[in-house]
Amino acid sequence: MFAKNPRLSPLESRKQLLLAESELNRAQLIGDMTTLATGVRALTHRAKALGFVASIVAALLAGRAAFQRDKPAPTDAKPSRLQSILKGVGLISTLWRAFRPPLPNREGE
Repeated sequence: MFAKNPRLSPLESRKQLLLAESELNRAQLIGDMTTLATGVRALTHRAKALGFVASIVAALLAGRAAFQRDKPAPTDAKPSRLQSILKGVGLISTLWRAFRPPLPNREGE
């Protein structure tokens, strides 16, 4: 009634194999994307923690440098590279805290 030949033609069998392979690839891609998303979340969490620690260290070093200014530096001397770096880090830390987007509220953590 439906088909006289119960066997699949080579073209039909190839089509079914390709469909099955496509489904396997789709499932693999979903698994890979889930793994990637988990890795990105872990990386951003570490980066935020590192940024927090770096801003604290920069603030502490800037405070220490401010309290160690007992002697006035000679007017013709250039500031040391460490002082310049500390000023830059302090500025970046201040700007980061001022302009960073607010953290979303996460109820599960």
